[in-house]
Amino acid sequence: MSRDVNKGENKEHSGSQEELLGKPLRARMRKPGAPPLRNLLPNVLTVLALCAGLTAIRFGLEGRYEFAVYAILVAALLDAFDGRLARMLKAQSSFGAELDSLADFFNFGVAPVLILYTWSLDSLGGLGWVAVLGYSVACALRLARFNVASEDPDRPSWANAFFVGVPAPAAAGLVMLPLYMDFTEVTTFNTWPSLVAVHIGIIAFLMVSRLPTFSGKHLRFSTRRDRALPVLLGVALIAALAVSYPWMTVIGIATLYVSTLPLAYWRHRVLEKRTRIARATRDRDLTV
Repeated sequence: MSRDVNKGENKEHSGSQEELLGKPLRARMRKPGAPPLRNLLPNVLTVLALCAGLTAIRFGLEGRYEFAVYAILVAALLDAFDGRLARMLKAQSSFGAELDSLADFFNFGVAPVLILYTWSLDSLGGLGWVAVLGYSVACALRLARFNVASEDPDRPSWANAFFVGVPAPAAAGLVMLPLYMDFTEVTTFNTWPSLVAVHIGIIAFLMVSRLPTFSGKHLRFSTRRDRALPVLLGVALIAALAVSYPWMTVIGIATLYVSTLPLAYWRHRVLEKRTRIARATRDRDLTV
């Protein structure tokens, strides 16, 4: 009887050893329940974006404003990819969401206006600092509203294609428009700090407004085979323009984004009206 028990225990032990040996080495070394290392990649991108925002402030304090703006644009690029990478790897987490929100506030709500302050607004004294504070507070409120709205269970599915207000990365790109124009020597806003302050106030208002704007988070980058060559040609042209005329290209992208705001408002109104009609029809059918 005892021999049979020992044989069974030995068989179980050898089976578990075979099961462990059959797994990859990384899986055997990982503790049970511990997430794989690749799940940290989105957080790594977020931390790199935060480092880019900090470096932008350093460049601004040193008077190297072109490098400062480049650093903010790099942070925006990394911010665009960290969420997509998390969804692709199925590595979304509460920690990653909070880290991303804090990085967005610093990179797009603090760094751009601090650069503008050292570039032009400091000549206004207290009024210039009021513009900086107003923009940063508006960005914090906009991010807080986004975090709350994303948890709304009654939100219709089509609403995922829209943001409420201008998102923080786009606002950072728009608020630095005077710098782009100064780099291209189109006009020198550095000598008109009052206009820069008014411009900052407008962008801050757009962030906290209820204006619907298009969201790029759920865009699918796919195309038909017969359209692949024109798409590649367009990407090549944009890349060539960005290398040859970087600031004019950024101004063009900012102008194109602003032109989509009325279209997003109209599209949102149409979908909202359809939803109201569908809900009214459903409620009427239930009461009959």
